[in-house]
Amino acid sequence: MTVTQAHSPGTFCWAELATSDSQAGKLFYTGLFGWTFEDRPIGENEFYTMFESGGKQVGALYQLAPQQVAEGVPPNWLSYLAVDSADRSAARARELGAEVIAEPFDVFEYGRMGVIKDPTGAVFGLWEAKSHTGFGVVGEPNSHCWNELCTRDPAGAVGFYTGLVGWGSRQEPMADFVYTYFTQGEQNRGGMMEIAAEWGPMPPHWMVYFAVDDCDAKAALAETLGGKVLMPPADIPRVGRFAQLQDPQGAAFSIVQLLPNAA
Repeated sequence: MTVTQAHSPGTFCWAELATSDSQAGKLFYTGLFGWTFEDRPIGENEFYTMFESGGKQVGALYQLAPQQVAEGVPPNWLSYLAVDSADRSAARARELGAEVIAEPFDVFEYGRMGVIKDPTGAVFGLWEAKSHTGFGVVGEPNSHCWNELCTRDPAGAVGFYTGLVGWGSRQEPMADFVYTYFTQGEQNRGGMMEIAAEWGPMPPHWMVYFAVDDCDAKAALAETLGGKVLMPPADIPRVGRFAQLQDPQGAAFSIVQLLPNAA
């Protein structure tokens, strides 16, 4: 099992689901991935739910506030980048043309966070860890394994993330598009695809991927649990088999059955 106790700056370290129905969300994801959960009070009748797999933290869930719903915030998975300083990273993001949606603030004793909309329109979180470092396991079935940016401005995205966290980039031609890997040294930190015209008015976004041991079976199970299959299982050369899903409340995420040499 790939267990981790720390995430270096520039790596995705956490993912959290904002949902319109926390109880239904817990039922769906525990049923799909076999996760367990713990509800942690964060206010009057408010809870932050920690998901675990094999006793290791793999993500979280919270209920969208009425104000967020009124503002049109849809259910969504938010991915967090580990940084040395949330304040410095937020300031740098603003210098690079991003919008700081939530100025950095302390999350109890766990860490300090901010929320950024990059210049191409995709939203992500910043996480300066204190007692909570993030995922306790990655790359194993039923845990986080990848993040992928869909954007209409790939060149602008490369410039932004290079300036923010020092990523490099590497392009790899596919059958009918070019896939970009964000790199840090010899490690891949995430991927990027340009939003095609035929995809319609899709907003730029960071997609979270969870590893699974059987992509087809998980996609079928998601439908049984009330979710939708947005993109049916398909093979990715040299990577594995993936599918894009949507939970019953509307949050999208992807699953991938990794080939042994891609894990």
